[in-house]
Amino acid sequence: MKNSTSKIVLASLILAAIFSCNKNETSGGYMAESAVPLAKDYTEALSDSVSSVATMQLKDKQFIKSAEVNMEVKDVYEATISIEKSLEDLGGFVTSSNLNSRILSEETFSTSDENATLVRKFQTENSMQVRVPTEKLGVFLTLINNRKVFLNSRVILAEDVTSNIKLAELEAKRNSKTGENIEKLKTDKDKVKLSDENVGEGNQQKVASFEMTDQLKYSTVDIYIKEPKISIAAIPVTNSKNMDNKYKFNFFYDLKNAFVEGFYLIQKLTVGLVSIWPLILIGGIVFWIFRKKKSLVKFEK
Repeated sequence: MKNSTSKIVLASLILAAIFSCNKNETSGGYMAESAVPLAKDYTEALSDSVSSVATMQLKDKQFIKSAEVNMEVKDVYEATISIEKSLEDLGGFVTSSNLNSRILSEETFSTSDENATLVRKFQTENSMQVRVPTEKLGVFLTLINNRKVFLNSRVILAEDVTSNIKLAELEAKRNSKTGENIEKLKTDKDKVKLSDENVGEGNQQKVASFEMTDQLKYSTVDIYIKEPKISIAAIPVTNSKNMDNKYKFNFFYDLKNAFVEGFYLIQKLTVGLVSIWPLILIGGIVFWIFRKKKSLVKFEK
């Protein structure tokens, strides 16, 4: 009995150790989470629907975090306003928002001689890109998750840039040291050129450092939302087909215009003939000579 108890305890310890190792392997480096999370054992106040990648913090590690969310919502416009309001409350901001209604089909139905109804089927969608303070990424993802009716996909990334930051610091020190060495050189054209190149390199490093700091401070979230069902809009319009038929042909009006146009055509022909009177005169003379010669030939015979 004692041996059985010992085996059970030993087996429990081994299982606990394996579980601990697996948990540690999934908590560092470059992490991604797609679709719906599988585990629901969070002890923080955040919703279970948010991956630990969004809230991960490790000692001596720096992460640039980003996320992509593709989901369906009940009303795209209301969801967009809600997301923007939540973002504002969290200290974030919108960098792009492209809301549009994709028309699937449209057809016009006549309701009277003058009126008709345009029935348009469409689906509303919006592609957004937002920036949210990194420490509030988990809270923001929880808020937008509450707006979904169906989650198509979600990806959360945490890129370890600790070594990049260290390299940037070393490069800044090198640039500063190079500047000091250049100052010790004798002033000439080469010194001016080296100094300019060193200053330019230093400026590039400062810009890169600023961009890195900005990406660490604010996480980028790409959001695509659409409505699951097709919407239908009935729009009152003029019965254009009947109006076209009504004014397509007017017999008396068109007859009057035809008479006037015929009269103008006669005038144009008359003016045209008068303008070519020299040709008519020459043609008449040639014709008269030809007839004259023909008459003389007959007389001789």
